[in-house]
Amino acid sequence: MTDPHAIPVRATMTLLPMLAAITIVSQFFRTSLGVIAPELIQDLSLSPAILGLANGSFYIALFVAQIPVGILFDRIGTRRTVAWLTGIAVAGALLHAVARNGEELVAARLLLGLGCGGSFMGAVMLSSRWYGGDRLSMVLSWVFSLSQIGTLLAATPLAASADLFGWRWTFAGTAIVTGVTGAVFYLLVRDDPPGRPAPPPSKEGLGEILRGLMAVWKTPHLSRILAVHTFAYASQSTVLGLWGGPYLHDIHGLDGVGRGNVLLAMGAAQIAGILTFGPLDRLFNTRKWLVAAGSACTISVLLALALLKAPPAWLAIGLLVLLCFVTTYSLVIVAHGRSLFPDHLAGRGITTVNLAQVFGCAFLPVATGAIVNAFPNSGAGYAEDAYRLAFGFIALCLALGCVWYIGGPDSKPRRLRDS
Repeated sequence: MTDPHAIPVRATMTLLPMLAAITIVSQFFRTSLGVIAPELIQDLSLSPAILGLANGSFYIALFVAQIPVGILFDRIGTRRTVAWLTGIAVAGALLHAVARNGEELVAARLLLGLGCGGSFMGAVMLSSRWYGGDRLSMVLSWVFSLSQIGTLLAATPLAASADLFGWRWTFAGTAIVTGVTGAVFYLLVRDDPPGRPAPPPSKEGLGEILRGLMAVWKTPHLSRILAVHTFAYASQSTVLGLWGGPYLHDIHGLDGVGRGNVLLAMGAAQIAGILTFGPLDRLFNTRKWLVAAGSACTISVLLALALLKAPPAWLAIGLLVLLCFVTTYSLVIVAHGRSLFPDHLAGRGITTVNLAQVFGCAFLPVATGAIVNAFPNSGAGYAEDAYRLAFGFIALCLALGCVWYIGGPDSKPRRLRDS
């Protein structure tokens, strides 16, 4: 009989690379506006508010998709759901390539968000089926660290491609890559490991589906997970995926490739952070206090960016890179959230938890876009005070979420396995 805690060879050779591939695509689209934002502002006549809405619309679509995606996970399986959604992502990439104004860019980002709506939670769902519960954070750290290749591709390589071919042809190429990735995912991935019976197909009617959702929302302490998860990952994605590029351009005068190099370093810091945080919950046998420590570090870095006036470029860049390292504790929140739900509610449970992250990733770009837009544009960019106030606002939101979270109980991985 298969050891439920063993790492299947097939997962190592097939599942993990395909989970990495599908999340690389999602991560690329999440962060792809940052490095080319100044060019988009010029070519499409975008205001900061519209740019923030375009970035946030990706996450608005993710938010809308989460509950239907969770139901589809439980009813038709993760493999088919994720693979089929990539067709929508292909359409979004093509529309992005031909966008003529801010409205069409927003529409393209909405389609991309819908198309990537099952990628990361699909990775969580499949990893939880193939691996023991106490290994979930570690396995997710492998997948999520590999997914950061998408962030790296959205930095210097995207800047170089945009300079060489133009950002439109670059996004047309990403549409082809996305379609191929979805097709290969469908052909190679299976929902369950060898030797483990698949859960019986769901025959729930609408009433049972709604009762299952109500059971998820009534889960004790769920609100505390949602509070911190709303702003943990979003604090990083808003800076890396949206304001990092314009901040480096407007305040420190970096050109496209220079911005790309910094964003590349930020993406590399994410990989290092994910691999660092991944095994720590098993080592220290706590998830709650890892999340609290990561939140405190993130808030400190954001406050430094907010409070330091005219920092030298090396210090600003160092703080941005450090921010991307310390925010990677959000994968521990995912594992904490998954521990709250029984297997038959796993799909709806983890996508409900992800709603909080997606809401934060939609809210913070729009809110900070309004903050930056309130300051006049001198022609050479926006004032440093606009960015400092945006960084401070992000820190405040995360602090409020963390305060509510730490009042809840811990989730101890080793106790989960021993029980």
